[in-house]
Amino acid sequence: MEPFDPTTHPHRRYNPLTNTHVLVSPHRTKRPWLGQTEPAEPSNLPQYDPACYLCPGNTRAGGKVNEMYTSTSVFENDYAAVLPPPGPVTPPVAHPLLTAEPIQGGCDVVCFHPRHDLSLPTLSLPDVENIVDEWTRVYIRRGTEPGIEYVQIFENKGAMMGCSNPHPHSQVWSLSTIPTLPAKELASLRSYASAPHVPSGVPTGPDGRACLLCEYVHHELSVPKDEGRLVITNEHFVALVPWWAYWPFEIMVLPYKRHISSLVHFTVDEKHAFADIMSRVTKRYDNIFSCSFAYAMGVHQRPLPPRRDDDGMYVQDADDVSHLHVHFEPPLLRSASVRKFLAGFEVMAEPQRDLTAEQAAKRLRNCSEVHYLHAVHSAQ
Repeated sequence: MEPFDPTTHPHRRYNPLTNTHVLVSPHRTKRPWLGQTEPAEPSNLPQYDPACYLCPGNTRAGGKVNEMYTSTSVFENDYAAVLPPPGPVTPPVAHPLLTAEPIQGGCDVVCFHPRHDLSLPTLSLPDVENIVDEWTRVYIRRGTEPGIEYVQIFENKGAMMGCSNPHPHSQVWSLSTIPTLPAKELASLRSYASAPHVPSGVPTGPDGRACLLCEYVHHELSVPKDEGRLVITNEHFVALVPWWAYWPFEIMVLPYKRHISSLVHFTVDEKHAFADIMSRVTKRYDNIFSCSFAYAMGVHQRPLPPRRDDDGMYVQDADDVSHLHVHFEPPLLRSASVRKFLAGFEVMAEPQRDLTAEQAAKRLRNCSEVHYLHAVHSAQ
């Protein structure tokens, strides 16, 4: 019997964050593609679009007028997925299998910049730091409202990810319950925190308890670069393709020097490093296929900001198992026009991918951090 080769042999990989598996089929990367192709994302957008609902001074679909903002801008979504409290009374249960619970909250839009033609990879580093500051302010404001149990920061980039407007922006949804995926991750982190042993030299969570993600990133840093899944490392953060990645060029960003629970726990240097790695990741994404690279991005952290002590300092709760990390989940697979679909076996059985995490990481490492549009302009 031949020895197992993860670069050619089908196998399953375990995701300890969600307690699920992904089927990896590296031999399928050679199959021909005669399926659907996607139109290219536009790369020649105007700096200002009078028809854009997010540009400064324009009137939104709901009739409200945007402020003439010069940096970031935040407003409540005119078509929010959840509505503020007070909500309706919980309905009676017709059958134990048919339960429903009212949910309240709020939905905010965070515009990254007044210019319509920019995006996270083409914004300056100070602009990205402004975005991180705005996310933190909304997280604190919404996370301290009565009845809110969870705040989710996310971005949909590109039409194929369902983004309805190319103007650079993200969203923040605040809910009266913890959603399914973050709840799964928190349960796994909490279970792992009860482990009796932490390897020497690995950062730990509160009270010295084991942290699943601290140990995971510590291991990834020990793997030889050419064999591993690391893509970018800076002074405080790493960007890597997780062992259990599902999407072709999926990336996770997380701190590696210490356990950080949320955005509010950043030092000034950590905030700068976080903005730096978010900018560098998205530049590499755009450079893979020389296009505006579509993705879904989400920040997972403490469900709510920590409480403050009498001096106004944030307190690290002893029972807090959260470990801040960012998920980038992009659909593009073979080119700017060929995407991965969630269908068939993946809908009915379990996630599946062809390209291995190691192959994807190598492709991303080989990408330049000079944005392809800037390289073109510089050459002219």
